[in-house]
Amino acid sequence: MRVIKRIFLFLICLVLLLIGVSYLLPGKAIVSRSITIDAPASAIFPYVNSMQETEKWSPWLARDPETQLSYSGPEAGVGNTLSWSSEHPQVGSGTQEIIESVPDQTVRTALDFGPMGTASASFELAPEGDQTQVTWGLESDLGMNPMARWMGLMMDKWVGGDYEQGLSDLKALVEGQT
Repeated sequence: MRVIKRIFLFLICLVLLLIGVSYLLPGKAIVSRSITIDAPASAIFPYVNSMQETEKWSPWLARDPETQLSYSGPEAGVGNTLSWSSEHPQVGSGTQEIIESVPDQTVRTALDFGPMGTASASFELAPEGDQTQVTWGLESDLGMNPMARWMGLMMDKWVGGDYEQGLSDLKALVEGQT
């Protein structure tokens, strides 16, 4: 019985330690990837300023062709909103709305994944001669949830590859048009 008590006490101390350490971890998850596209920002901007246009290069839609998509608001720019629903665990369900749009420079969106939380995403277009550097970023506030903070450490690994694939597909799409 004494051994069981010690094991139980050890497990309680371990859990408390993990919870305590979690509050020392970053309170935000940040993911960012960049690519240089051989085209002016004006040729790229329409593909990031419209949820409908993101269908052409989204890394997630290829995972589940059965994903249900619906759009609301204007065709592009602030207020353009995408809602999606999928049974695939790597696609899930949620909404994304463009909340800021500066032509040929910046697009910011608000993401809502329902019970999975919220995040903000952005596209920054920076001209480099005849080319444009496109940076796709994501930021999520992890709050005070210890589990979310531990999961936040994995966010770059989980999403970074998708961002790289999406940017690569965007590059191929835009450069194929020019």
